[in-house]
Amino acid sequence: MLLDLLNEQTVQVSAGTDMNWQQAIEFAAKPLINNKTIESEYITEMINVVESEGPYINIGPQIALAHSRPAGNVHKIGLSILKTNHSISLVNDERPINLWFVLAAVDNNSHLAVIKELMELLTDEAAVTAMLNATSQSEILEVIAHEQELQK
Repeated sequence: MLLDLLNEQTVQVSAGTDMNWQQAIEFAAKPLINNKTIESEYITEMINVVESEGPYINIGPQIALAHSRPAGNVHKIGLSILKTNHSISLVNDERPINLWFVLAAVDNNSHLAVIKELMELLTDEAAVTAMLNATSQSEILEVIAHEQELQK
């Protein structure tokens, strides 16, 4: 399922030197706007939740999973990745992030298979290291495809 959602349109690599965490979330979510998975209000909601609840989206070293509650501004399940070559501080300097995932869900359950596969990927230290070292979309997609093959 990850490879159904992650492709050359939804995976991005950027220097990240001129971004703050809000801009990183917005940039990471842009492919989901472009493919009509989400509306721009969803980006605002994701940022507002972090501002009010803190950096709960920091799900591991150098990894953030931005999301918000399912609402009318999400039209289908979606996932995108932004890999930044430079770390961007999430809320404070104690939380440097390089892998910015954006998850869009239409309800409370239909995205659980995506989360399960994503967690399998992100608990594989070699896969995470490979994604952090990747310099292109194709390298990131190769890591994910390899991990998916291992899970079969």
